[in-house]
Amino acid sequence: MLQNPLLLFQTAEGLERQEETENLFSILAESGLLAIVIYIILFILFVVSVYIFFERYGAIKRAGKVDDSFMNNIRANVQSGNIQGAKALCQTTDSPVARMVEKGIQRIGKPLRDIDAAIENVGNLEIFKLEKSLSTLASIAGAAPMIGFFGTVTGMIAAFYNMSTQQNVTPSVLAGGIYTALLTTAMGLAIGIIAFIGYNVLVANVEKVVFKMERSTTEFMDLLQEPTA
Repeated sequence: MLQNPLLLFQTAEGLERQEETENLFSILAESGLLAIVIYIILFILFVVSVYIFFERYGAIKRAGKVDDSFMNNIRANVQSGNIQGAKALCQTTDSPVARMVEKGIQRIGKPLRDIDAAIENVGNLEIFKLEKSLSTLASIAGAAPMIGFFGTVTGMIAAFYNMSTQQNVTPSVLAGGIYTALLTTAMGLAIGIIAFIGYNVLVANVEKVVFKMERSTTEFMDLLQEPTA
């Protein structure tokens, strides 16, 4: 009975993929203790960088969401003398802009220079919160390729050591060290690229939030300097 050629091809392809996976795991297992430690470190850096990116991305996006009517409502309350209403609006709005404006409202009646300084201090604290862990992500972007290159050096050392201790040098003698060298380099570069791109995306989003904070601060200070009717 003739078998389906397509079925035979799919079976052969599946066996080939399974064999490649088994070879990869066997290479990892036979790389040596130092190489395994490097793999583990790179994997941890990858997990940490992904976590920081998504956690910070969500926090920054939430911080940048400000209702378009927020400043209009603040203006209406302040102009009508309803300072408590303006404070309550700020307290019910979870955003850096609201906390900055609330600090400014608390200083109403004092010199404008003092109000501006108080708002700026709160703004600096909010920016510090937004940039939390970004330095760690930047460090991973620089450290991961270096760790990968360290694995490259140790892998090549292992390859040449095996070559010097074997009477018959065959490709299989060198394969383990070279595989380790190439794999750690690829992993380190990949993680470094991911962390670098993630860092720059987050920095760009922080800058957008800072722009909104500065715009709202300017609008609030202009409100305080408007002549009363």
